Amino acid sequence: MIHPLSTLILGFFLGLTHALEADHLIAVSTMLTTSKNPLKAMLVGMFWGIGHTTTLFLVGLIVLVLHVSIPESVNTGLEGLVGIMLIFLGISTLRRKTQSLHEHEHAHTDGDKHTHLHANHTHRHHRSFLIGTIHGLAGSGVLMVLVLSTINSVLQGIIYIILFGAGSIAGMSVMSLLFGLPVRYSHRFERINQVLHVLLGFVSVGFGGFVLYETLTALQIL
Repeated sequence: MIHPLSTLILGFFLGLTHALEADHLIAVSTMLTTSKNPLKAMLVGMFWGIGHTTTLFLVGLIVLVLHVSIPESVNTGLEGLVGIMLIFLGISTLRRKTQSLHEHEHAHTDGDKHTHLHANHTHRHHRSFLIGTIHGLAGSGVLMVLVLSTINSVLQGIIYIILFGAGSIAGMSVMSLLFGLPVRYSHRFERINQVLHVLLGFVSVGFGGFVLYETLTALQIL
């Protein structure tokens, strides 16, 4: 028999690795392409984790208290929602390079003109939180099956979910910090930064399309 403490500790490390899933990393990375500060990039990852944990906690509380289960079709449909979200984020990232950046010409005393690019700042923390909540919904079904099969009480289940969430917050915060470092230096070279934007945009659209296709196939719509 597995000791309850071991199960709770396992929850933290499962949350840590859960944050590193491809769809999570792609979604968060699309919001970091304009970040020039790795610490601020880490905050974006942290808010994703908080949003992710908030949804898991609310859904988990309902499941644990009311002893209900999440239908497989609902889980599959929520995965499709993630696919749509990734497509949207990818398109948004691609458009950001052509619409969110505007050129300003500054006249200098020597008569020369220099063109500077300025990024429009968006509420990335709020956006990251929202994306985290959607990912939390999509991942809630699998987590609840695991919780209900290993946890003996509602209190243990709640603690497990909190620790799982703490792991996901830590994991995404660290990954966002690490991703923010090369992004910071890419801003010194406009061409590299443009390539990064375009690459992440197409990756997000492509992966989102793949997830959506898999979802529609699983639901026998295609």
